[in-house]
Amino acid sequence: MEMQQVRYFLAVARTLNFTRAAEACNVTQPALTRAIKQLEGEFGGELIRREGRLSHLTDLGTRMLPLLTQCYDSALNAKSLAAKVKSGDIASIVVGITPTFDVPLLIPCLAELERAFPGVQLVIRRGSSDEVGEWLKSGDIELAFGSAVATSWDRLDCWPMFAEDFDVVVASDHYLASINDKDELANQLRLQRLVIHSQQEPGDFPAGTIEATGISPENVHSVSCNQDLEALLIAKFGVAILPASICRASGLRHISCNWLGTRRTVAIYSVAGRIRSREASVLFNLVRATDWTRLTVGETGLKGLASEMAEQARPATDAVEAGGRMLV
Repeated sequence: MEMQQVRYFLAVARTLNFTRAAEACNVTQPALTRAIKQLEGEFGGELIRREGRLSHLTDLGTRMLPLLTQCYDSALNAKSLAAKVKSGDIASIVVGITPTFDVPLLIPCLAELERAFPGVQLVIRRGSSDEVGEWLKSGDIELAFGSAVATSWDRLDCWPMFAEDFDVVVASDHYLASINDKDELANQLRLQRLVIHSQQEPGDFPAGTIEATGISPENVHSVSCNQDLEALLIAKFGVAILPASICRASGLRHISCNWLGTRRTVAIYSVAGRIRSREASVLFNLVRATDWTRLTVGETGLKGLASEMAEQARPATDAVEAGGRMLV
């Protein structure tokens, strides 16, 4: 089935006259008739019954009319959208993130991106490190954020953003929140039930980490998203060992446990040699221009980071608005 055949059918359905339909479509009547015959052949029955000046839709034609109208309108909308994207009238960007990367970290950069490209359409896809790597490879996304994204593909480039330790995370009013002594905290952890993030990348969490705390690996709750994890922790269903940058809800307390030797590197990923869109180029430069090292300072270093990041990012978007383009 071709869109031209559908267009001819819709013209005849609207006018109920082959001559006027052919004139409206700017084709000869035989060409229009032939196209509709081909469409009828595909559907296995007549769509329009010709009775002199009393042409009318058959039962099949009546049933197909709303479906073919929707199909044709969708095709026109898709073509129009593609033209707008190509001309730059509509800006869009698709990025991928791993499960334990917190999107709020990107908000200042995304806000500056929107300032440079008002109305930019943002699509964020979450997936495992393997899935994100495949999305980059296939071109489904332009940039990726997170840790432990598969780097076996030689065209996958990685630029570290920051490194961070893992913390013990508990409810703010949990009794562990008031313990400052490392040895006492280690002893008390053995009495706790752990809440784990089932989507946490294996490369983030070295084998034996849970065992090192003395917590039984079988005595755990498991969730697959940060929101559920925060809810269980605030309700004191257990404690968690998480990257310092995630699960920063006001009802939670992060306690340093760098003595466990857990540390990960968070990075931005891209495909070497592949041309990025204007929007992806700006976001890439905004992220790389940000001083992410403040994230390693601790809780106090995280406060006010968003406004500082926005100020650092602003020169990058100013350069774009001035007609310049930042290159890697």
